[in-house]
Amino acid sequence: MGHNHLHDHSGKNLKVAFFLNLAFTILEFIGGIYVNSIAIISDAVHDLGDSLSLGTSWYLDSKSKKEANSKYSYGYRRFSLLGALINSIVLIAGSVYVIYEAVGRILEPEHSDAQGMVIFALIGVLVNGYAAYKLSSGKSMNEKVVSWHLMEDVLGWVAVLIVAIVLYFKDIHYLDPALSLLITLYILYNVFKRLKETLFIFLQGVPADIDLDEIKNKILELDYVKSLHHTHIWSLEGERHVFTSHVILKNIEGFKQVIKTKSQIKRFLDEYNFEHYTIETELDEESCRLRKK
Repeated sequence: MGHNHLHDHSGKNLKVAFFLNLAFTILEFIGGIYVNSIAIISDAVHDLGDSLSLGTSWYLDSKSKKEANSKYSYGYRRFSLLGALINSIVLIAGSVYVIYEAVGRILEPEHSDAQGMVIFALIGVLVNGYAAYKLSSGKSMNEKVVSWHLMEDVLGWVAVLIVAIVLYFKDIHYLDPALSLLITLYILYNVFKRLKETLFIFLQGVPADIDLDEIKNKILELDYVKSLHHTHIWSLEGERHVFTSHVILKNIEGFKQVIKTKSQIKRFLDEYNFEHYTIETELDEESCRLRKK
C-alpha cells in the first residue's frame, strides 16, 4: 500500500511538472521574440525538449503501474526506468545544443533587452523551481533524472537573471554564454552519473544498497546449508529488487528440516527490499546441471 501511494505521488509530480514546463515553453517563445533575446529563444527550444521528455516520463510512469501479465511477468515497472534513459539522452543532446549556442554567442556577441530578460528570468526561476521542488523528493530513477532536467532550467534562469541585471548596468555580452557553459557542464556531469546508474540497472547489476556477499554468508551460516550457486540480485527499476538462489542442503533427515531452512532464509530475506525472491533447495546428493563444477 505504501509503495502504491509512492508511485501515485510520482505520477502526479510528473504531470504537474509536464504542464508547467509546456506552458512556460510557449511563453518563452513569445517572450523571447518580444524582447529579442536569443538566449531565451534557445532556452525555449531546450525547454521544448524537456516538455517532450516530461510527457514521455509521465506516460511511462503511468504505464509502469500496470499489473503483471503473460507478456510482462514482472509487470511494467521497468518502463519507468526506460523513461529515465530517454530523459538522460534528451538532456545530453539538449546540453550539447546549449554549448553550441553559447560558443556561438561568445564568438559573435548579440544585444538583448536586459529589462525583459530580468522579468522572464524571474518567472523562469519560479516556475521551474516549483516543478523541481515537486520532484526533488522522488524515489524513482525516473523522477531523479527529470528533477535534473528542471534543476538545469532553474540554474540556467538564475544565470540569465544575474547576467540580465549586469547587462542592465553594463553591456558585457559574453557573460551570458560563459555562465551558460559552466552550468551546462555541471549539469552534464550529474546527468552522466545518473545515466551510468540507469544503465547499471538495465544491465542487471547488483543494487548499490544491497551486499550480495553479506546475504550469501548469512545464508551459509544456517545449520543445514552446505553451499549456494546461481545466486542473483537485480533491480526492476532502482527501488524494487529481485533475488534468486539455488541452496544445497546437508544432513537432511526429514522434510521438516527442509521447511525450517527455507523459512529461516525467507525471514532473513524479508529484511531487504525484495519485490520477489525464489529459493530452489537441493539435497547434497542431487544433481543440478546448473551447479558449477
